[in-house]
Amino acid sequence: MSAPRAGAETAANDRAHDASAATAAAENSGSQQRELARGGALSFVGSATSAALGFVLTIVISRLFGAAHAGIIFQATGAFSVVLAFAKFGLDSTSNYLLPRVKIDDARQVRPVVYGFLIIAVAVSLVLVVALEIAAPLLWTDNPEVARSVRVIALFIPFGSVFLILAAILRALGSVRDYVMVANIGLPVLRPPFIAVVAVAGGAAVAASAAWALPMALMAVAAAVLVLRRLRRIEEVHGASERALPRASQVREVFGFAVPRTLSAGLEQAIVWFDVLLAGWLLSDHAAGIYAGASRFVQAGLLVDAALRVVVSPQLSALLHRGEMSRTRELYLTATMWLVLIGTPAYVFLGFFAPIFLGLLGPEFREGGTALAVLAAGVAVTFLAGNIHSLLVMSGRSGWAAFNKLVVLAVNVGANFVLMPRYGIIGAAVAWSASMVLDALMAAVEVKVFLGIALTAREILAPVAVVLGTLGLASGVAVWLGGQSLWALLGALAVGGAAYIAVCWRWRALLRLGALGELVAAKQGKRS
Repeated sequence: MSAPRAGAETAANDRAHDASAATAAAENSGSQQRELARGGALSFVGSATSAALGFVLTIVISRLFGAAHAGIIFQATGAFSVVLAFAKFGLDSTSNYLLPRVKIDDARQVRPVVYGFLIIAVAVSLVLVVALEIAAPLLWTDNPEVARSVRVIALFIPFGSVFLILAAILRALGSVRDYVMVANIGLPVLRPPFIAVVAVAGGAAVAASAAWALPMALMAVAAAVLVLRRLRRIEEVHGASERALPRASQVREVFGFAVPRTLSAGLEQAIVWFDVLLAGWLLSDHAAGIYAGASRFVQAGLLVDAALRVVVSPQLSALLHRGEMSRTRELYLTATMWLVLIGTPAYVFLGFFAPIFLGLLGPEFREGGTALAVLAAGVAVTFLAGNIHSLLVMSGRSGWAAFNKLVVLAVNVGANFVLMPRYGIIGAAVAWSASMVLDALMAAVEVKVFLGIALTAREILAPVAVVLGTLGLASGVAVWLGGQSLWALLGALAVGGAAYIAVCWRWRALLRLGALGELVAAKQGKRS
């Protein structure tokens, strides 16, 4: 064979190999987007249900107890949520980080690792229950009803910790459906009727706080059954481990990841709830109730972010573990565009029609309209960074995430002490929104430095332009013409919604909505 001919054949083979690799990469990218769409669609349905039930719960508490007593309940549940974030010891995030890797390396070790998670969580929870029982009367010396509510609800912290970890284990092992059923549907379905029964029976805020926490204990049992079933399926394929508990090396890995994540999660919940607690301390239970009502609308909308995080986090962990940085960026970009496109509309309506939504809680809550508008704007801005916190944590840099939360909490606390005495709950809303934007910016810079992953302005602003150019424009015109009325809201929803759907369809390729279209087509094909 002559040299020129051999060179030509080699070049042809190289081109064929490159074409094959490109085809495989394209297929992998398409498969990845379809997988994200399937899991994301289910998670979104669950999160939408949970968000709706969250609205119902807030309405039930506010309508049946009034702003002042609702403020007591929200302060108690806020204290519970902050302590619970420490009690679960970061093991929910650790599950999403570690279990996908354990399944890849040695699936037989999944059960011992799960058992280790639960033992650690129960031990930490019991210590924190004792601490909170002692601290509550000291923290609320001037408000004994809040202190009593906190002491009662604290007894449910171990159940809540176990439930959250078991739910995270379900999604880490790929059972998004089971996760949605227990966390997004089961738990929020039970809370409103439990609270309503207490209110009808004439119960006080103390009993209502306990009724809020009780469903976590019930759903912990359901989640445990589902996790055990999942573990048996894994062991039927891969065999069972001879060990009942994780190896020392795995325990060290768990603690190495979980300790900073515990601090991060605790600080994150402190950021969410500190302004509510501070409103009760510096202003009144009435102010705390109004501000908590406004913030509950905002937190309910964040479940769209949580829906994508449920699906994205384990995939990011697996991709980063294999060193597939290009596919990691593609997944992050797709999830970010979907988050902006799907999550931002709720905050557009909350911002423009804040008094209408708060009026659902009762006439006295409408005074929190400006605070709600500020909170909604803050969340919408943070969505531009997508699931940036998941990307940072799943890369193994939970220590940096904890550092970010510490800085953000310090900024939030300082801003609240400066702004709240002068501007009331509007100052609290400004402080919270600014701290959330700072948190997203810090994480984005760190991901760029550590992983070399960053999104371009064009990629981020495309879905923003769609939302603002359709729903935002329609809402602005509706408020200008009809003021703060239900008819203005419905008109904006109808006109803006139609334009939004049309633009999304027209630019579906740019917005990476093809995978969603394929999912719908596949489901329709199955029905036929």
